[in-house]
Amino acid sequence: MSLADERRKRGSNRLIHEKSPYLLQHAENPVDWYPWAEEAFQAAKKEDKPIFLSIGYATCHWCHVMAHESFEDEEVARLLNRYYIAIKVDREERPDIDRIYMSVCQAMTGRGGWPLSIFMTPEGNPFFAGTYFPKSSRMGMPGFMDVLKQIAAMCQNERARIMRVSEEVTRAIQPGAHASAPVHALGLETLRKGYIELERAFDPSWGGFGAAPKFPTAHHLAFLLRWHKRSADSMALEMVEKTLDAMRSGGIFDHIGFGFHRYSVDERWLVPHFEKMLYDQALLAMAYTEAYQATGKAKFAQVAREILTYVLRDMTAPHGGFYSAEDADSEGKEGLFYLWTPQEVKRHLGGEVGDFFCGFFDISDTGNFEEGRSIPHTRVSPEIFAKKEGMNLSELETALEGARSKLFGIRKGRVYPLKDDKVLTSWNGLMIAAFAKGYQVFGDQVYADAARRAAGFVLRNLRTAEGRLLRRYREGEAAYPGYLDDYAFLVWCLIELYEATFEVSYLEEATALNEAMIDIFWDRQGGGLYFTGKGNQPLITRSKEIYDGALPSGNSVAALNFLRLGRMTGNIALERRAEQLLRAFSRQVADQPMGHTQLLVALDFMIGPSQEIVIAGDPSLEITRAMIETVQRSFSPNKVLLLRAPGQRCKRLVSLSPFAGPMGSIDNKPTVYVCEDYACKTPITDLGVLKAIVNR
Repeated sequence: MSLADERRKRGSNRLIHEKSPYLLQHAENPVDWYPWAEEAFQAAKKEDKPIFLSIGYATCHWCHVMAHESFEDEEVARLLNRYYIAIKVDREERPDIDRIYMSVCQAMTGRGGWPLSIFMTPEGNPFFAGTYFPKSSRMGMPGFMDVLKQIAAMCQNERARIMRVSEEVTRAIQPGAHASAPVHALGLETLRKGYIELERAFDPSWGGFGAAPKFPTAHHLAFLLRWHKRSADSMALEMVEKTLDAMRSGGIFDHIGFGFHRYSVDERWLVPHFEKMLYDQALLAMAYTEAYQATGKAKFAQVAREILTYVLRDMTAPHGGFYSAEDADSEGKEGLFYLWTPQEVKRHLGGEVGDFFCGFFDISDTGNFEEGRSIPHTRVSPEIFAKKEGMNLSELETALEGARSKLFGIRKGRVYPLKDDKVLTSWNGLMIAAFAKGYQVFGDQVYADAARRAAGFVLRNLRTAEGRLLRRYREGEAAYPGYLDDYAFLVWCLIELYEATFEVSYLEEATALNEAMIDIFWDRQGGGLYFTGKGNQPLITRSKEIYDGALPSGNSVAALNFLRLGRMTGNIALERRAEQLLRAFSRQVADQPMGHTQLLVALDFMIGPSQEIVIAGDPSLEITRAMIETVQRSFSPNKVLLLRAPGQRCKRLVSLSPFAGPMGSIDNKPTVYVCEDYACKTPITDLGVLKAIVNR
């Protein structure tokens, strides 16, 4: 009996030996799945079979649907096992594979998404692509059974055509389209064009940009806050506030347990795709925190804290790292965990309080989702509702919180959605940055502790003995050489952690990792950073990403890291590196700045004015702490902050940042040195003067 037959007899396939929650979901399929490995490609060549590549992730709703319809089906499995070598990939573990074959799908079909379905030669060259296929044809969609039969027949009878198409597609996705493009000067006009494009795409009724589905693209908001600081008479702040308010009011926010769902399927932010991703929590927590800094409005601080509360409670592992996601489905139904009926609410809260709660959160008998259930959301502001109920705002907030807390306790008894408990270096970097920024602005020690623990976990467990980052950790196993995002996002969080805690080790780690990233990923011919580098598995092409989509690109984040570290250490070579990076992508950015708003954040820093601030003093003194908090809590996004504390920390800092050496305390008073646009101002020992400068 073959190994494959033995596995099938045991009710499992090769995926049973994997760590990915997504791959393990398919380990008991009748499909004889392979993980992405040389064994699969050798089998395809030996058996002369095409490869079916299926890419998805553990919390993907339509991945679950296709799995149930097709991959758990014996009839489909017989076709796949007979005519194909089937490979399963977790896109979050192997984003390099996902990016390449998603670009194939988009090029061939004009759209993309997950599950991603690719048919390719034994060499990995694609010739047919799609996303979700139902088992049988319906509503104009081809059935997966028909697709499998037709492609199997083509591979037997039209091999020359298959090979020609695969070669053409593989050639089309190779890099180089922009290699000879003229360099565009990126500057203030690029920022202005980006703002204008966002203004045109803005939805004045519901906030956000473009039509449904709507995604909470936090880097759009980060850029707009910076444009508002540069051009206060623009609509930038209005767009940010409208969007943040609408998202918090809508069903995309979990009003019972906090945190944001993935995106809204409608323009009103009402009906979400219910999965919760760690990176959305991180990016949105930073967006709401910066909005609070820029406006002083407590409502934005509240939302940032709610997000961080959710992550601490539900997405933090005992070892300190952060989990990746929570599924949209429970008990086989999308969103069921989050939905309510008036009868349920009143059964738990009582009639009077239940009616009050349902009135505020629009939980009705008809419902706003499937089977008469409701997604909690708010249609009027708390101020208007309080007035209608004859309450003051404080009374309303107390009553709502009591009811919410009770329903949260009830909801804990429901069947939870699946948690994807793998720890990804890049996403942890974003979440650590969010907690570090939260500590800087809100001063909550819990946030600093969470950031420290997670950073310590990643630096201890997701690095090789030689110091190379690894991508994923789960159940004691770290795997896959890190990608550009892993390095860039981790450097980002280490910079934020230094500016939060002033522990020099974080700045030392950031500097060392940044240098390693340049060595591993930098394109020495064309500039910019490849997504894969030395040590990553070679694939059919190698890409450089600059588009800022659901996640900011590694290149965009790296550009700002270069600028910040360059200013923090006095290393002008890093600033030149940032200029080279922007020049490498100038054509794409100049053509469509709205698609590159994280890079615009870096460009905004580069254009300036920017500030280097050094505080010389003992952080245990109240006046020194007040000076630090003044700088940390102001909205001064284009600044770097160093603390020249006495003792050993000072020596370590000066070894990294020699320019800080002469910047000592004056007359034994904590002293602030502010340099702006390559010129240093008179040292400051007065807190009031410092406040005037940073809040200018």
